[in-house]
Amino acid sequence: MINIVMFGPPGSGKGTQAKKLIEKYDLVHLSTGDILRNEIATGTELGKKAKSFIDAGELVPDEDIKAMVLKKFDQFSHSNGFIFDGFPRTCDQARFLRHELTDRDLRINIMITLNVPKEELMKRLLKRAETEERSDDSRDIIERRIEIYQNQSKTIAEFYEKMQKYVPIDGMGTVDEIFGRICDAVEATL
Repeated sequence: MINIVMFGPPGSGKGTQAKKLIEKYDLVHLSTGDILRNEIATGTELGKKAKSFIDAGELVPDEDIKAMVLKKFDQFSHSNGFIFDGFPRTCDQARFLRHELTDRDLRINIMITLNVPKEELMKRLLKRAETEERSDDSRDIIERRIEIYQNQSKTIAEFYEKMQKYVPIDGMGTVDEIFGRICDAVEATL
């Protein structure tokens, strides 16, 4: 089983690259963003609660995210592996994930961070806001989400660095160039 944590600021291309990795390695995409958007679209209690946090540019509370991740993880426990996209975002979530995987005799193979300059992130997210009409992509919310990411990313990177799982990837270039860099890093862990 291959388990990959995709990390990077909003707009760094995590979702795009995750789709390519899913196809190449036949993995399950465990995206907290997708799960949350589905909960919001179907009007569940969690969705209503999450929407208020997301609309304010804040993170959904850990306990809600953990419960969603476990539910999805257990639904696909016999897969070839997972790409964790948008999770973990805190050290508490990272410890939780390590514990849950260890209990299942599994591990994270690699934690990939896509590094993209802030100016490029803003450009990408504002373009996405125009084309996808996402409420979480207004200029103020984008700024707040990038700030939250920057504040939290250091501790997550350190967590996975201590486990010798952290691999920073240059997130600039064509989708295929970035994908090539990611695949090289993943193949080195197999």
